[in-house]
Amino acid sequence: MKGAFLLLFLLLALSFSPATAGQQDTAKHSAESRENSLRLKIEQFLGRPYARGTRGPKRFDCSGFVWRVMRENGIRMKRTSARKLYFSLPKIKEEEKWQLGSVVFFNQMKHCGIVNDESSFYHASSTAGTTLSEFAPYWRERISGFRKLPIRKAT
Repeated sequence: MKGAFLLLFLLLALSFSPATAGQQDTAKHSAESRENSLRLKIEQFLGRPYARGTRGPKRFDCSGFVWRVMRENGIRMKRTSARKLYFSLPKIKEEEKWQLGSVVFFNQMKHCGIVNDESSFYHASSTAGTTLSEFAPYWRERISGFRKLPIRKAT
């Protein structure tokens, strides 16, 4: 019994070692860095006009905007429609849906954008161009699903 207690104590002590804390700090910093890079690229393209079938950098449609942001962040994928993009991106965990960088799809996968937070998302609007819009009330009831942006592998 004492041996099992000692083993459990050692395992717990090792899990809180400075090396583990350092690794957690590095992972947190890396995630924050990815978020900052993503937000900077998104903001770089805000205010551009909408044009169907375009992928920027001067004009965008919805999937072209998402594609361009992914490409500018080192994520290489074939340019495609919102519907095909939905099926080509990885599934997302429920708790990650409302985080910056999740891709949100609307109107039976006919429109898409990039989640900013629980209340807003970035997209290429046919009337406003590339913009930040609120989910409520109009867009929230039209959500068809979410997907995750693939994470670029460090080189």
